[in-house]
Amino acid sequence: MSSLTEKDRPIVQLLLKSGTCPRCILRFCCVGSQTVYRHPYKDLMKDLKEFLKNNQEKEDTVCFDVVDPPCKRIRLEHTEGPGDVNHNGAVQQIPLVNDENTATKNSPVEVCNVCLGILQEFCEEDFVKKVCQKVKSADYQFTSFVFSVSLPPQLSVRERAAWLLVKQEMGKLGLSLAKDDIVQLKEAYKWIIHPQLSEELGVPADGKSLFEVSVVFAHPETDDECHFLATACPDCFKPAKNKQSVFTRMAVIKALEKIKEEDFLKHYPCPPSSPKNLCVALEIQCNNGAVFVAGRYNKYSRNLPQTPWIIDGERKLESSVEELISEHLMKEFKADSFNFSSSGREDVDVRTLGNGRPFAIELVNPRRIHFTAEEMKGLQQTVNNSSDKIQVRDLQLVTRSAIGRMKEGEEEKTKTYSALIWTDKAIQKEDIAFLDDIKELKLDQKTPLRVLHRRPLAVRCRIIHTMKSEYIDEHHFRLHLKTQAGTYIKEFVHGDFGRTKPNIGSLLNRTADILELDVESVDVDWPPSLDN
Repeated sequence: MSSLTEKDRPIVQLLLKSGTCPRCILRFCCVGSQTVYRHPYKDLMKDLKEFLKNNQEKEDTVCFDVVDPPCKRIRLEHTEGPGDVNHNGAVQQIPLVNDENTATKNSPVEVCNVCLGILQEFCEEDFVKKVCQKVKSADYQFTSFVFSVSLPPQLSVRERAAWLLVKQEMGKLGLSLAKDDIVQLKEAYKWIIHPQLSEELGVPADGKSLFEVSVVFAHPETDDECHFLATACPDCFKPAKNKQSVFTRMAVIKALEKIKEEDFLKHYPCPPSSPKNLCVALEIQCNNGAVFVAGRYNKYSRNLPQTPWIIDGERKLESSVEELISEHLMKEFKADSFNFSSSGREDVDVRTLGNGRPFAIELVNPRRIHFTAEEMKGLQQTVNNSSDKIQVRDLQLVTRSAIGRMKEGEEEKTKTYSALIWTDKAIQKEDIAFLDDIKELKLDQKTPLRVLHRRPLAVRCRIIHTMKSEYIDEHHFRLHLKTQAGTYIKEFVHGDFGRTKPNIGSLLNRTADILELDVESVDVDWPPSLDN
C-alpha cells in the first residue's frame, strides 16, 4: 500500500503553496507506485486537499488505493538550518496552506513551477491521441514501441531548486532527502503515458523495441534560466558542431553536479517561480530501427561503377550498382535513406561474374519491415527485370551482426579473376606455359597511381596463389588467377611503372597490358545461398 504519512504533510503544504502540481508533489514525497500517478489530475488534487484537512494522529494516512509498495527510501539524518532559501541565499518563510484556504481551491489549473506542465496537460487524453494520430498517419509497421522524451534543460535547474526547498523542510523533521530518492520526472511521465499509448496503438511498450516514438518539449519562456550556470561552471559549456546551444541537458546536469548549493541559491530562486505558459511539444517523431538486406550481385557492364561516380560535384556516369539495387528496396521498404556495403569492389570497366559479389544494404527508418520469403523473391525479380547491367541473387533479410561476417578476414579471402592480356612482342604457347607452374607468388605493390589520390601511399604484400594461361594468338592470351583479396590485378599485369614487383611484363620480359578483366568468384561464404 502506497500512501502519504504525517511527515509528508509539511512538504505537501509547502509545494502546493509554491505552485507545484500534485504529481510532482508525489515525486518529492518519494511515492514510487506507478498506479498513483495514473489517477486523474483532479482526483489527485482532491486527495491532497483531503490529506491536508486530516487532523488525526501522525499514524493516520490517506490511501491512494494501490497495492504496489513504494520504490524509494527516505533516510533519517539530522540536518541543520531550518527554513527555506531565496535566490539571495536567505531564509524565505513560505506561508503553509491552511485547511480553509488551499492554493487550488476554486481556481483554474496553474502551470507547475517544477515540471512546467509535463505532468499536467501532457498526460491527458487529448495529447495522447495527438501523439497516436501522428504515429498512425506515418504508416509504420511495428509490433511494439519504445517511448522517449526530450525535456528542456531548465527543468533540471527547477528540479534542483525544488529539491533544496524540500530538503530544508525535511531538515526541520530531522530527516534528509537525497536527490536519488526523488522519482525522476521522465520516469513518472512514462508511468503515466505508456499504458495510454499502448491502449491507443494496440501494441505493448517495450524498452528493446526498434520502433521509437519520441516527443521533444521546449519552454521558451524560461530558456535563459540555465545561463547563470555558464558563469559559475564555464568548463561545462563548450560549443559543439552539432549543437545549436551549449546549454544541453547533459551540460546543465554536469554543471548542477559541480556547483555548490550556496552558489546555486545566490543565483536562482528557491522555490522556483511559477511560469505563465505550459511547455510546448516541438516535435512528435517516429523512427523505425534499420532493416538490413543482403545478397550477391553480378555486374555485366563495363561502363558501370559500383557506387555513384562523382568528381568535383559532377556526375560522370548516370547510374551505379548500388543505385540499381537500392532504388527498388527503398521503394518497397519505404525507407528514408540507405547505406551500401560489399565484400570489396570492382572497377567501372570490370565485370563481376560467377556467383557474384556479396553485398548488404542498410535501410534507414523503413516504414515497412515485414517481408515473407516469397515477397523477397518477388523483390529480387523486380530488381533483375529492371536492368540488363546487373542481376542479384540470394536476396534476404539479415541482422546487423550478421553483416560482420562479410567483412571478417577479408584480407585472407581469395578471389578468382580472368584477364585478357596483350603483349608488344609476339608470343607462342610455350612462352607463357611456365606461368601455370608458379604457385604462391609474393608481390610487393605500392599504392597504384590511379588510386593514390584516395588511398595512402604504402607497400602492400599480396599473393598470387595460382595462374592458368590460355593462349589466343601471337599478342593475346587469357590468364586465370586465384589471388589474395586486395590484390591489384591490373597493376600485376602492366607493372604500374615498376610499382608492382614482380609483374607479368617482367616475368615475360616484354611489355604487357590488360585489355579486359572479370571477377570470376569472391570466396566469401555469405550470405547463405537460397533456392533461387
